[in-house]
Amino acid sequence: MTFENWMRLRGLSESSVKKYEGAVSGVMSEWAIDGGILDGPLTSILSHSRFESIAISLRELPIYQERNDRGHNMYNSALNKYAEYLQEGFDSDIEADVEAILSQDCVTDTEKATLLKTRIGQGNFRQKLISLWGGCAVTGYKDTSMLVASHIKPWRASSNIERLDGYNGLLLLPTLDKAFDSGLISFTESGSILISPLLQEPEGLGITKSLSVNLKPEHQAYMEFHRDSVFRNT
Repeated sequence: MTFENWMRLRGLSESSVKKYEGAVSGVMSEWAIDGGILDGPLTSILSHSRFESIAISLRELPIYQERNDRGHNMYNSALNKYAEYLQEGFDSDIEADVEAILSQDCVTDTEKATLLKTRIGQGNFRQKLISLWGGCAVTGYKDTSMLVASHIKPWRASSNIERLDGYNGLLLLPTLDKAFDSGLISFTESGSILISPLLQEPEGLGITKSLSVNLKPEHQAYMEFHRDSVFRNT
């Protein structure tokens, strides 16, 4: 979902949508590039933690401070809105999660290595999902090199044990993984797909009401969490 569409769905006026989107993708991106903070536009950043650190540097630029004061804090509001947009993905900020793993004092280096591999969709967790599903859990597509190891109960909401549990995962095609991770699709207890009304043109992504997944009893608690806490039903 684009930043513009996200703001519209959050009820912002059309004038605010245009102002904020233009500020983030336009002049503030130019200030960041000219100031040596970034090599590309702010909209190229998908990590909330990275954006927050860049926003701090951007706010220190004299041109930002001058224009923000003149614009009655509009640029600061635009930065805050873009930060909210990035933060909405429950499980999307890998950089912050990696930092959190490395900072844990209560786990060994071996455990940290296992968690790191799991967070980036590699290692034993991915192998467990390949063994469980044999292909995409929804479509059956078999080339596992094209599939993403996706957590059902999001990483940040899971304990370390849950993060490594193969039943807390689906092996998915990238488009399905993105939609599932973003809460734009989920699955019922019987495995039928749920499609959020916020997902635009799902058929264009190959997402239809006929899709389903064969859930085992061990998946159910994780999927219930996803339906209740991640799925965007409204």
